[in-house]
Formats: sequence, C-alpha cells, structure tokens
Amino acid sequence: MSIDRLLTKVLELLLDVHDDARTEQIYGSTTTLLTNLSNPLNISLLTSQLLIAPAIWGRPDGMRTCYRVISIYNSAAIHVRRNEIENAKNKGQQRLGGGLGSDAWTKAVLKGADDQSSRWQHLLVFGGVLMGMESSNRNSLSGGMRRTVERAVVTSANLALQRDGLAPLAPAGPVALALNYTFSLLSESSRAMLDCDALIPTATTALLGPDGLGDGWFLSAIELDVHQAEDKFTWEPNSPSYLHITQLEKKPLVSGLGPLSRLLGYAIQNARDSRVILQLQDDLVAFTGKLFHHWQANKLSELEISEESLFLTPQTITGTWEGLWQFLKKLMYGIVAISQAVVARSLLDWRLKKHDVAPVVATKTLHTLRNLYFISSRNGSDSFQVYSFTYLTSLDTLARFGEASAAFLQAIKPTTEGSIPAHPLHRTLDLFYLNVAEHLPLHLPPEACDKLIVQPAITYLTHSAPLSPRMMELFESAHSAVLSVLSCPHNAPITVELVPFYAETLFSSFPKHISPRQFRLAFKTMMQILSPPFPIAASHPRLAEALLEMVRYRASVAGQNPDGEKPLPPPPAVDPQAQQEAQDPVSEQSTLVLTLIDALPFLQLNIFEDWMTLAAHSVNEIKDNQLREVVKRRFWEVLVSGEMDVERAAIGVAWWGTKGGREAVLFGQPPQKQEEMYMMSGALSSPARQCKL
Repeated sequence: MSIDRLLTKVLELLLDVHDDARTEQIYGSTTTLLTNLSNPLNISLLTSQLLIAPAIWGRPDGMRTCYRVISIYNSAAIHVRRNEIENAKNKGQQRLGGGLGSDAWTKAVLKGADDQSSRWQHLLVFGGVLMGMESSNRNSLSGGMRRTVERAVVTSANLALQRDGLAPLAPAGPVALALNYTFSLLSESSRAMLDCDALIPTATTALLGPDGLGDGWFLSAIELDVHQAEDKFTWEPNSPSYLHITQLEKKPLVSGLGPLSRLLGYAIQNARDSRVILQLQDDLVAFTGKLFHHWQANKLSELEISEESLFLTPQTITGTWEGLWQFLKKLMYGIVAISQAVVARSLLDWRLKKHDVAPVVATKTLHTLRNLYFISSRNGSDSFQVYSFTYLTSLDTLARFGEASAAFLQAIKPTTEGSIPAHPLHRTLDLFYLNVAEHLPLHLPPEACDKLIVQPAITYLTHSAPLSPRMMELFESAHSAVLSVLSCPHNAPITVELVPFYAETLFSSFPKHISPRQFRLAFKTMMQILSPPFPIAASHPRLAEALLEMVRYRASVAGQNPDGEKPLPPPPAVDPQAQQEAQDPVSEQSTLVLTLIDALPFLQLNIFEDWMTLAAHSVNEIKDNQLREVVKRRFWEVLVSGEMDVERAAIGVAWWGTKGGREAVLFGQPPQKQEEMYMMSGALSSPARQCKL
C-alpha cells in the first residue's frame, strides 16, 4: 500500500472508536506515516487529526494513551534522524523515509498542534519530538529549532497548568508525564520559564492520585490473598494483590518516580508562592498516613523482621515479600527526596524561616517520616544521605522551639504509656518517638522532659524479658533519650532524682542487654553530667564518686566470678566507628575497669589522683594477660591522648613519673609517695671554697 493510500485509510480510521487490535494497528500505521511522509502539510494534518481523533481519545485507556502518543512521536523522530544521516551518507542512492530533514520535519509537527486540540495534548507531542531528537546525546536539531521545541514544551505546559474557569482543567497525569520525560532535556533558561507554582500541585496530584500511587490502596488488598499453608502463611505471585502491585510498578509515573521527584524538587526550589509548598507537605502527610493505616490493617504487619522466617513460607519470603519491600523502599526514596527539597527550601526562604512557620515545616516533615518509618527502619533503609539530611535538619529546626517540640512529642506520644505495646508496628513507632525525643530536650522545661521523654523511655529500660533485635534497638534508644535529658544543665532537679535509678538500671542491664561499648559510653556521659561545670557537681559533689565506688565494687565482684572473667562475645552488629574497639577482647570485669579509666578526665581535682591509684589497682586485679593488656593500653591512652585538661594532665604526668603510677599500672606495685627534697637557693656547696673566698 502506498503512503498516500495509507494516510487516507488512517485518517478514516481515526474518526471512530475500535477494538484493541485495530487501535494498535492505527498506532503502528501512524508511526510509519510520520516517518515516511514527504509533504510537511500531510505531517501537520496527521498530527492535527491524531490529537482530536475519537479512535485515540475515545477509549478509556487514560495514561496508556498519553504514553503511546509520546512514544509515537519519539519513535518517529528517531527514525527521521536516522534516515537523514543515512541519506547524507548514500547520496544518489534510493532515499530512505520521507526525505525531510530533522528541522523541517519537527517544524511540520509543531504546526499540527493547532487550536482544535488541548494544550496538554500538544505537550505530549512536543515532548515526544524533543525526546526522539535530543535524548541520548543525539543532537539532531539545530540550535534555533531546539530552542523552539523547548519553548513549545514549556509554553504548552504553562498553558495547560493555568486554572482558567472558562476551560476544563487539564488532567494532571499527562502534564506530569510529559514534563517528567523532557525535564532533563530542557536548558536552564527553558526551565526557568516553567510555572512552578502551578506545577507543584499538578505533579503532586499525578504522583499520589489514581495515575500514580493510588493513595496507597494497593496495601489494603494484600490480606485477602494471604493464606495459611500448614503452619506458615503464603502469598502467591499470581494473586490479584501482587499482580496489582506489579502493574502499578509499570505505570509510567511510578516507574519514573525518581525523575518525577527531581522535577518536583526543582519546582519546590523555584516556586514563588511558599503556600503551595505547605500544601504539598499536607498532601504528603495525608498520603503517608493512608499508607501507614493500610499497612496497619494488614495482618502481615504483625510480623517482626526476626519472625518472618518462622511464619512465612520460603517462597513468599524470596518472592512476593521481597518484591513488596523493594517497591515500598522505592516509594519511600521518592517521597523523602521531595521532602528533602522542602527542607532545603525552608533554610533559605525567609517566609518559611519565620518563627511561626519554621516549626510547622519541620513538624510536617517529621510526621511524613514517621508514617514511612515502618519502611525506612527495615534493614537500615534510612541510612542514605538524603534521608539523614531531611531528618536531622528538621530535628535541628524543631529543637529551637520548645512549645512546638512539646506539642509534637505530645501528638506522637506512645498510646500504651507504662507498658510495651504488643503490636510490632506500634513498637516501631515507639522507636521513632524515642529517636526523635533524644534530640529535643534542650528547650523543653524539666517537667516536659520528665513526662514526654524520661517516662516513655523508662518503660523500655525496665524491660526484663529476652530482647529481640527490635527490642534491642528500643532499649538502646531509651538509654540515649534518658542521657540526653540528663545532659541538659537546666534539668538538674530531675537529674539528681534520676541518676541513682538510671545507674542501677545500667548496671543491671550489663552485660546481658547492653554491649560493653554502649555501657562505657553511657557511664562516661553520666560522669560528665555529674562533673564541673554542670551545676549538679556543686550541689551534689559526692554523687560522681559514689557511682565510681559502685563500678569499682562490681569490678571486684566480677573478678571473683568465673563468668565475669570470661571474654564477652562480640555484639551482633558492629558500629563501623567502633570496629577497632570491637576487635579488642573484653570481659565483664575488664569492661568495668575500662569504665573507671574512661571517667578519670572528668573527676574533680581533689579526688583525681586517688582514683588514678584505685584504677591502677583494679587493672592488676584482672587475671587474664590479654584482657589486662587491653586495659593498660587504654590507661596510657587516657594519659597521653589529650582527653584531660591541662591541670589533670600535669597531675597525671607527675603521678606516672614520680609517684609510682607507672609501676602501679605496668607491674602491679603499690604507688609510693616520694618525699620532696628541699634545697636553699644560692647555698654554698663546699666549706673549703668558702674559706678561699
């Protein structure tokens, strides 16, 4: 069939709605025509008719139709450029395609986008042309024509984004789809022309709505397809809920979630009206809240990570279960990237930095991260840089506002106060709460610190049952939260009451529930709090020494217990920063002695030398040579590494060199106080010499 006859047939077919097979034939024939037509007027005519054709737009295909239109012009542009290159190489031979150059063909297509069709439909065509001509570094168009196409993309996008009461509102999905594909191809000057204020709500609706993630409803259907197989649960790959997730992943806006988040990030940074950013945050909080509640209603949310292998079949774990969490992590990465752009904008925009707005922005961001924490807390998924910046910056902002911090903690406070919740998902929220609370006590009054931080943390500190990996995280976070409260000077009234209880809890937790490194760090922090310049050091000067006596006594008792002398097993997960420390063998006894040594730089001067002597004596109570050498090395490190101030360093050097400290540490000899020798200045050394004078 000749090209002219094919054009006539396609134009006739465009006038009516057809079945899937005939529609696919129309798409293929249109691509062929666009590639092979030689008359620019026919290309313009075909484009004009395609954009209003019932055969294309009269079907309920939604975003699939938009994707196919972009694909048609992308493929046609690639073939036109390829034919142009081949014809230039093979002059005099049979011509490939229609013979039009890239610029002439592009100009003909642009003319076809006329007033009969909508601006958002023009955007699909222009986006396809720009992609086909310029993506993958093809550089098919001249500089002038490329600028023309870029301006056409931006202009049609801006007109489609306008909210004109006389014209129907453009659908959000097609606009976001076309810009998502072409944004990386636009020059900086073209990007600057985008109406970012209008783009933000449109792209957000496209991402979170039916054209994108569908308000998270995909999670609610999973439970219907989970069945029991013998003593375990199974979720089949061919179940409707999992097939729905796989289809959701293939949606253009979902598969392009990374580029879409970058597009939204650019719009956030360049929007003129800060109110659209606050509305975006509301939309993210609402969406992530729905996502969390959909997951909470699913019985699979009752599984802790450590229990999954016990209750799920191996096929489910390696198949549908892993696929679900991979998709959820991708979703989480996209939303966190958008939140990061909001947080970055809030640091520079004076309207978002105002005292009545800044804590609101930080609070909304933290609510979003809290709703996503069931995803981000899984297997270290929150350890990437964008998440850390978003999370920590929001905490830094919120921590400056005491009332806002108290209100936020009150809003997300654990509902089962005084008891550990039975549902693993609620324990995950408690972990987020304790991690946040750790950063906020500086501007909270002591009463709020006690009610909102200390009391929720005590619930986990006093837990005596065996600890699962999640409970271990909660236990450690509870310790950190309490220490953060104790570290604030204005909390001295509650510190005096809390320190004895906390110290006893610390001792009872070691070594069963807390690692040697964490025990030492917690006790060291507590000794700093009880030492100058903290006010509690003046009001209760003997409290620090009383705690040291407890450590020394327990070290002595541990040395008399065979279990206390045995090397402790390494913790299951080693902090990279503590890799070297984790490699050194320690026992319960040697850890307590190391704790004594760690505390030396913070002791008051009047007891400093005595406690160096007592610490040296404790070192040599360790019977195992390898364990003792580790402690000796730490003692020497404290003396020479600069951890002590000038006064204590001078006392330490004198004790080590002239008062028997070296012999006490290295050889176990008791230090002997040397008598000071006095000499008169200017005394005569020889009577004979005096006589001669």
